[in-house]
Amino acid sequence: MTHVTEHPLVQGGRSAALATACVRGGVAAGLGLGVLAVLVIAAWISSPYPDGGPVGALHVAAGIWLLAHGADLVRTDTLSGLHAPVGIVPLLLVALPVWLVHRAARDTLDPGGDTSRPRPSPGAAVAAVAGGYLLVAAGVVVYSESGPLPADLVTAGIWLPAVVVCAAAAGVWTALGRPLPGRRQAAVALRAAGLGTLTLLGGGAVAAAVSLAWHAGRAQASFEGLAGEWSGRVTVLLLVLALLPNMAVWGAAYGLGPGFTLGTGALATPLGLVGDPTVPPFPLLAALPAEGRGTWVHWATAAVPLAAALVLGLRVGRAARAWTARDAALTALGAAWGCGAAVAVLAGAAGGPLGTGRLSAFGPVWWQAGAAAVLWGACVALPVALGVRAWGRRIPRSQRPRRVPAPGPGRVAAAVTAAVRAVGAVGAVLGRSAAASSGSAEGHLEAATPKAPTFPEPGDGRDSDAGGPVPGPGAERVSDTGPGTGPGTGPDAGPDTGHDPGTGNGLGTGTGPGTGKDRATTKSPGDRAGGKDRDRVTARTPADPLYTGPDVSTGPGGGPHPGPHPGPLAGPLDDLFDDPGYEPYDYLPAAWEPSAPPPSD
Repeated sequence: MTHVTEHPLVQGGRSAALATACVRGGVAAGLGLGVLAVLVIAAWISSPYPDGGPVGALHVAAGIWLLAHGADLVRTDTLSGLHAPVGIVPLLLVALPVWLVHRAARDTLDPGGDTSRPRPSPGAAVAAVAGGYLLVAAGVVVYSESGPLPADLVTAGIWLPAVVVCAAAAGVWTALGRPLPGRRQAAVALRAAGLGTLTLLGGGAVAAAVSLAWHAGRAQASFEGLAGEWSGRVTVLLLVLALLPNMAVWGAAYGLGPGFTLGTGALATPLGLVGDPTVPPFPLLAALPAEGRGTWVHWATAAVPLAAALVLGLRVGRAARAWTARDAALTALGAAWGCGAAVAVLAGAAGGPLGTGRLSAFGPVWWQAGAAAVLWGACVALPVALGVRAWGRRIPRSQRPRRVPAPGPGRVAAAVTAAVRAVGAVGAVLGRSAAASSGSAEGHLEAATPKAPTFPEPGDGRDSDAGGPVPGPGAERVSDTGPGTGPGTGPDAGPDTGHDPGTGNGLGTGTGPGTGKDRATTKSPGDRAGGKDRDRVTARTPADPLYTGPDVSTGPGGGPHPGPHPGPLAGPLDDLFDDPGYEPYDYLPAAWEPSAPPPSD
């Protein structure tokens, strides 16, 4: 049986990688401590009245370094002799150790150009870097105990490891390519929460800067009162710069609604400043609102969380166009909770005690600020996300199916009436044409057969050519050899007496000599007397579209060619009107029939 074991060089390479990661963590801690020590010693040297020696300056540097990791400091040289805690962390100082730890962990897993160098696992890298860093931090905590600003052991044991481990984990996450959770909803919620938090902090910074500029005179007076020499003013200015992120968090908490405390008996909110604030003279504290009820200027700070919630909702809504409404709502709520958690952590770090008694609480209350951020997200970001999702799923007007509106009762009745009238008119015309065709069928067939011309005797009563009526006594026969006097009113099956032989079945309407299509007009004495033709029957010619008689075109030999004429009315229309069950309403246009509306989205 073969056992697969790693080569000793491989095991040694991984152990060396872990040792290197631990050294990187220790170096990061030393670099941060060294930077602060240089600044503190430079201020001590430039001070005209230095207090203590360089050892005291190093103790102060160690205490400030621990304060940058979230540990509370304890002032032992107070006037009352009681120890006073200092727990407000300058957030700009936190950026230095966090960046150093992040860089050390990232470089541990990032081989760069050397791909052959063994790398530890992500968990081992975090543990090694954090372990090396915390070894140095433990020595600094022990060293600070003998100085004027020793660290509180409880807070140092909680917050210092938490900050270091989180920074190392962030560095490993960056080295792995910043992967996000597999579910797209979780990734979108994280991005939206980060974007909403940045918007909230930016708005809080703007609000605080506007207030500080409004009270610029008071801020300048407090700045000049703290130090009279240039070295002291530089130190105060550096402290102001380090506390600028704290001012942004305080402004965001003020806009959210809960505000911040100014001691145990005072609370500043957009509704007003309640209680008697205990505020030490400091330039940034000059931007605090005046006592009394708030005005519209203070209420306008509500635009800060409103803008953050809108940005959060827009981010989620744009990403949730293809999701269900439930997934979009859950993602928006998750983003709101993420933003609330970030605000709670920042609010807890931006505030803290400045002493005992009434100075034991300064800054925003972390759980109130976080809860307010969640409420803003749930009340504003959630509807905005659903609205943006619905707007993104809409169908453009150009791509929508055309809807045929159902006509009203008046329009339907008018359309039906017009259709009935049109069908009736067509039926009347076709009925007259069919009657004329059936009444003169024999005449057309006889006219199609060549035979010797015969002329009926006057008063005979019938026409020998067409079998039609012959003008009786008093009637006159009109031939097309002369000018026409009106449309013919009867069939003429006899030969044409004009210049050209005719077929006897034409209708002449001209006033000149005949051209082979004669016209016969029978007038009774009553008609001549009344001036109108009564009981007229007009014969159709083969050139007429309504002609349905036999084909009399020229056949072989020059004679007429008998046969059925395929007129346009022969065929389907004949069957249509011969059908006893025919109803004109069955053939109404389909556009008049109402249709069901298409399904909505």
